[in-house]
Amino acid sequence: MEQLNLFDDRRETAPLASRLRPESLEEYVGQQHLVGPGKPLRLLMERDQITSMIFWGPPGVGKTTLARLIARRTRAEFVEFSAVTSGIKEVKEVMARAEENRRAGMRTILFADEIHRFNKAQQDAFLPWVERGSIILIGATTENPSFEINAALLSRCKVFILKPLSEEDLYALLRFALTSPRGFGGQAVETTEEQLRSIARFAAGDARTALNTLEMAVLNGEVDEAGRTRVTDQVLSDSMNRRSLLYDKNGEEHYNLISALHKSMRNSDPDAAVYWLCRMLDGGEEPLYIARRLVRFASEDVGLADPQALPMAVSVYQACHYLGMPECDVHLTHAVVYLAMAPKSNALYVACEQAKRDVRDLPAEPVPLQIRNAPTRLMQEVGYGEGYQYAHDTAEKLTRMVCLPDSLAGRRYYRPTDQGQEAAVKDRLEAILRWKAQSPETPGQPE
Repeated sequence: MEQLNLFDDRRETAPLASRLRPESLEEYVGQQHLVGPGKPLRLLMERDQITSMIFWGPPGVGKTTLARLIARRTRAEFVEFSAVTSGIKEVKEVMARAEENRRAGMRTILFADEIHRFNKAQQDAFLPWVERGSIILIGATTENPSFEINAALLSRCKVFILKPLSEEDLYALLRFALTSPRGFGGQAVETTEEQLRSIARFAAGDARTALNTLEMAVLNGEVDEAGRTRVTDQVLSDSMNRRSLLYDKNGEEHYNLISALHKSMRNSDPDAAVYWLCRMLDGGEEPLYIARRLVRFASEDVGLADPQALPMAVSVYQACHYLGMPECDVHLTHAVVYLAMAPKSNALYVACEQAKRDVRDLPAEPVPLQIRNAPTRLMQEVGYGEGYQYAHDTAEKLTRMVCLPDSLAGRRYYRPTDQGQEAAVKDRLEAILRWKAQSPETPGQPE
């Protein structure tokens, strides 16, 4: 927890991204849908009508910067709060001071960076003070507020969604960094337009990544006798030796990417499926997690349309277990492409879900006597197993014995499709149902 100190930047030693933090909305890059002329957040700032709000967006898009800019423009005390270093005691101390400010006619803005890291007790501690108007809460989060912030607190905050910066936004920011006195404006730095655009593409919407990459390249550039620094392609390549894609194995993006992979396979799009697979692997996802999802997909979305999908997915899981990364990436690609191109049927999934719903919503029916086990004389005497028909004793290998409880007799859960090999299963099931619907005296057997 610390008081805002906007003018002590320690710029001589601060990283480039800190030195270039915008000091006005005119210097702010991106988010024009929020801070452009006439847009909602800009109007709130200009009218000094700030209310509690949440900034939701990926890293490096200006959430903290916006909070600081609000502090510059609003007539309020500004306090930064950390979920890591602050507990309930610190929350209460700040709130007590905020209440004193309120009685004196002054507002307090409490900025909670990474508000999703605050536990439930900490979030609950904010609530009465937000309701009372003692504080204006501004939270910043990379996670979906719907899942990470208490519903009661969220309902009292306006959510603003911040978008990844465009390549043009980042290119403009890099040009500014090279010319601004707060950046490299006081140095003779030589870069090419293509190098700057390469950094902008590499940063994937993250201003901090773009500026850190530029700073690394400049600090490692070649310096000539005149003191000019030249950024070579090799130095730039070394500074971008690994793409820093947005990925958090415990956060929302984890679920977004596995959803993208799953839905691309379901849509029979192998190219998209392989791309999302590689995005997950590049982000450090555990290959066995992906393999387990593929095993699930093989039954949920392919099923009996291709009975080989499940054993193939299981064998790929085993291959990933034996080899690990990086060698198992091609095995995962094998499975992803196979599943994307396989005929699709969700009949098994639908059958399972419908049966589970009946199990949950309907009374727990007793097992019919005819299919109960009767290992003891007493069980036999009370009728366990009475009327049981052994299918192997018949020419058709079928009987008309009812196996569902009476209240569910005739219920259909599994309805095979016409896709792939499941079409043959459908024909077989329909023939069995027709045979069972016939009277016992009618000759013939299912095809």
